[in-house]
This record gives sequence, structure tokens and C-alpha cells, in this order.
Amino acid sequence: MKINSNIFRAYDVRGIYPKEIDEDIAYRLGKAFVVFLEKKQKLGKLNIVVGRDNRLSSPSLFGSLTKGIIEQGGNVIDIGFATTPMLYFAVAHFGFDGGINITASHNPSQYNGFKLVRKKAIPISEKNGIKEIKKMVLKGNFKGKKKGKKLKKKVLEEYIEFNWKRFNPQNIKPFKIVVDTANAITGTVIPKFFKRTNCKIYHLYSKLDGSFPNHNPDPLIKENLKKLCRKIKLERANLGVAFDGDGDRIIFVDEKNKIISGDFITALIAELILKKKPKSKIFYDIRSSNIVKEVIKENNGIPIAGRIGHSFVKEKMRKEEIAFAGEFSGHYYHKDHYFCECPFYVLLKILKILSEKQEPISKLIRPFKKYFHSGEVNFKVKNKKKALEALRDKFRGGKTLKIDGLRVDFKDWWFLVRLSNTEPVVRLTVEAKTKRLLKQKTHFISNLLHS
Repeated sequence: MKINSNIFRAYDVRGIYPKEIDEDIAYRLGKAFVVFLEKKQKLGKLNIVVGRDNRLSSPSLFGSLTKGIIEQGGNVIDIGFATTPMLYFAVAHFGFDGGINITASHNPSQYNGFKLVRKKAIPISEKNGIKEIKKMVLKGNFKGKKKGKKLKKKVLEEYIEFNWKRFNPQNIKPFKIVVDTANAITGTVIPKFFKRTNCKIYHLYSKLDGSFPNHNPDPLIKENLKKLCRKIKLERANLGVAFDGDGDRIIFVDEKNKIISGDFITALIAELILKKKPKSKIFYDIRSSNIVKEVIKENNGIPIAGRIGHSFVKEKMRKEEIAFAGEFSGHYYHKDHYFCECPFYVLLKILKILSEKQEPISKLIRPFKKYFHSGEVNFKVKNKKKALEALRDKFRGGKTLKIDGLRVDFKDWWFLVRLSNTEPVVRLTVEAKTKRLLKQKTHFISNLLHS
């Protein structure tokens, strides 16, 4: 069988089932993962956490993956249905040796994949292991070992308790909240998470259905949030929340049905953290508005801009002891959450400040709307590297940053062009001080990318 090597991405393994990813690959991956961890961690019998989302292909892939792990001598800690943050929590909190979540995140239902972590939920990426695992999977030559075993472990209740431990449910006002989990795995968390509050929850698409019949589990696509926005208006809700397919991203919608940009949430959470812990380091990705850096500085914090992607963010956080990190895409990370995604922590911080201020979230976000931001615009470009070189030559007068694609800053505007890690596209972001300048620069760069 010929394996499509393109399924091995920058920070996960992902492809279409069964065309690109199937049971044989899952089986080989299980074996390769054990061999990889044994080399790196030099331990005895490995205890590997395995979770899965509710995609239609996940149960079958789970069976093959765990068979491979067990036959290669590893023990499987089966946590059943799990969001990706739950998988990370289980590995780090209980001190297991590694973990794999079977998921394709926000991709449509025909996709599936694997997110890999080692001890302490440290991501295994292209930079520190996926290439090595890829070679073993492609080769497929594994020596037999004494078999491991499979153990079941429930983690949902402890995960919820962990998120609530710094918050008092009695301090949360009885808000009306609309939640869209897109028939995906976070639907299992929501009822138990909100049970300890007096909030009225309108849970859209709560029933698990791995075919995602109502919309794809990608909350960054505005079309997918239409029903959420309508429900907010109908119920006069205080807040709307949407999760992606594996629950590691959270998107917020205000009481006026306006989608809140992920970088504004980063700015808000940074402000709240820095009031209690000034001089903390806060990370933001380089797509984010300049307002994030300004808010961090104004609140006596240390702003750190960095590369996009969870494995890169977590590595940076660990190296520099960063307290909190936010990505434009709705990924948020906290040092106290083992440097991992913390969507429910962010949600609770927002509910707490809304309860204290007794003001709508739109008012809390309003001061951050200083600039005009394009969001990410995707382009299919034949020669990506050539396109970046042409832009670099065209805009030599600006301040250049090359940590993730090409970002060039000018006095009144900036742009970022980068290669996607998950899709065959080039992504453009532009921000300017005026709407007119934003439109002008976006149009100009778009024409260059199309040429």
C-alpha cells in the first residue's frame, strides 16, 4: 500500500478517510508512536492516553491505533470521547507518558487525523518528531514485543473541576448564553460544565453526529455562525459561544450578534490577568491587531509576538515562562493549564468580568476597536515562495518580520502574508489606521498575489 506522505503536517497527521488515512495507517502510527516515545523518554512500559472525537471514522481508527500501541508494548489509557484540551489535560495532569487524540479539528466530516503529544502534553510537531514518526510509518517494519494492555479512565468530571477551581459559580450572574457545538464533541462537556451555574443555556446542535449535518465545525467561517447569531437576537442573550470540531478553539459573539475578533479576546484576558499579575508575559500571534501589544504595555505587561500554530506557541511559552497566549483563530493557552488550550478558562474569565462590571460584552470590547483589520484572506498561489519574494522586494521600505511568512510594518498600516500549515493556500492579513487605507492596501496586495 502506498501511503500519501502529505498527511504528515507541521503539527499533526490529517487527511481524508479512507482515501488518505485508514486503519492500516492508524495501526502503524500506534506502533511508531511507542517506538518514538521509548527512544525519547527511555522508560519502561509506556502509558499512552488515547481519546477520540465523534467523527464517523473515529471508532474504527481508534481500534486500529490502540491495537498498534498494545502490540508494540504500550499500555493504552482509553478516555473515550474527548475534546483535544481534555486529552492534553489527561496526559499532563495524571503524569502519563504521551497521548493521541483522533480528530481532524475543524475540517469537514470526511477528514480525520491524529494529534500527538509526549509527557507533560508537549506537542509532537514536524520540528521535534513527526518527521521521525513518518519515516517509521512509511517503512512499516516493527519488531514484536510483549503486549501492553488497555485501561479505561474517565476524565470529564476532573477536567471540569480543574477549570472551575479558581472561580466561584455563585459569582456568575444568570446570563442567557447561546452555545453552538456543531454536533461535535464539545457537546458532551457543555451540560455538565454549566450545571453549577444559574445561566440559561440555549445549546445549538448538541446531539453528537459525526457527519456534521448542520454545518462544518469551523467557527471561523461566518456562515457557520448564522443560526447562533439569530438565536442570540431571538432570545436577547448576553453572549454567544461557538466551538470547533475538537473543542480547542472558542469564538465569541456579543449581545448585538457581532462576532468578536480573537485578538480582542486576547487583549481583554491580558488586561484581566495583568491587573492581578503585572509584569507577566503575554503572547499574541503576528496576525493580531496592534491593539493587543498596546493593551499589554498599557497594563504593565510584557508583549511577545510569535509564530502561529499550537506547537510553536507552547514551545515559546515554556521557554519564556509566558503566563497567557492568544491566537487570532480562537486558540487560548494558559501556563496553569499545562501551557495548553484553555477555552473554558477564557469563557469563565469573561463571565466573571461581565458579572462584576454588569456591562454588556460589546462595551468591554469597544476600546479595542482602534484599527481596521482585514482578518485572514486566502489565496491559491501557484508558486508561494516566489510570491513572498516579490512582496518582500516591493515593500522594502517597511520594518520586516520573518518569523512566520512575511510581515511588513509601516507607520499607518501593516500586512502579513504566510503559507498555511493546514491548507494549500497563502493567507493575507492587513491592518490600517483608516478604513480607506485598509481597502486600498488589501486591494493592491491582492492584485500582486493574483498576478
